[in-house]
Amino acid sequence: MMGKEDTVVGDESATSRLTRQNDRRNAITEAVMAAGSIRIADLAERFGTSTMTVHRDLDELESRGLLRKDRGIATALSTGLVESSDVYRASRELSEKRAIALAALEFIEPGQSIMLDDSTTVLHLVPHLHERRPLTVITNTLTVMNELRSVTGVTLLGLGGQYYNWCSAYMGRLTTETISHLRADVLVMSTSAITDGVAFHQTMETVDVKRAMFDAASTRILLADHTKFDKRALHAMQPLADFDAVIVDAGTDKAHIAEMRRRGINVVIAPRTRAAS
Repeated sequence: MMGKEDTVVGDESATSRLTRQNDRRNAITEAVMAAGSIRIADLAERFGTSTMTVHRDLDELESRGLLRKDRGIATALSTGLVESSDVYRASRELSEKRAIALAALEFIEPGQSIMLDDSTTVLHLVPHLHERRPLTVITNTLTVMNELRSVTGVTLLGLGGQYYNWCSAYMGRLTTETISHLRADVLVMSTSAITDGVAFHQTMETVDVKRAMFDAASTRILLADHTKFDKRALHAMQPLADFDAVIVDAGTDKAHIAEMRRRGINVVIAPRTRAAS
């Protein structure tokens, strides 16, 4: 019969296995996000485990919206059909996003109601919002809610709905219906890709929410770093000419800027910040 001591040893062994598993999954996530994509066989060799174990780890990480498996490859990169996770996107083009966010702050005034989408560029605006208090902030993004929930002078309206791990945001019919009953002074949003003067995104759920926000706001500001012009996504969202301003970073190709202005788009080039120079 198993004694008390045997039970404790068994529990410690299970705890140890769980700890090693979590550590390995965290390390896999960091490795794939750093490289963009890695062969699953190479991950198994790097971490001294079987490919089957790595597949199980990736299944769990995929369920959290962090990574994906595609034909023997573990990837954090976006495609025309799938957006990368907010965790991965938050680590990319940091200086450009900071500069764009600071430029967006100029469109916000005290006393306004503003809508913020789930983009990682918008996240860089959030720490500066205290400079424009009092404000009412409307968002579907859990990360933004957590950042602003205790900020004095900011009234926070959180949009509910179905929660999506890959973007840390709520979307779906409940979200869009709630937005349809609101009217905001300013919308600040971003996009996954820009093609032929139109903002695109990979998922229809995201497009539905962003369109609802667009329709509910008086002034609409689009934030787009230079990489958006090199990407493709499936679903058309909104022509750039419909926005009151499109803010890009100083590294954006001059040809893209010239083409947007030819289309009558109000392009604002964010000056380089100290961190970006």
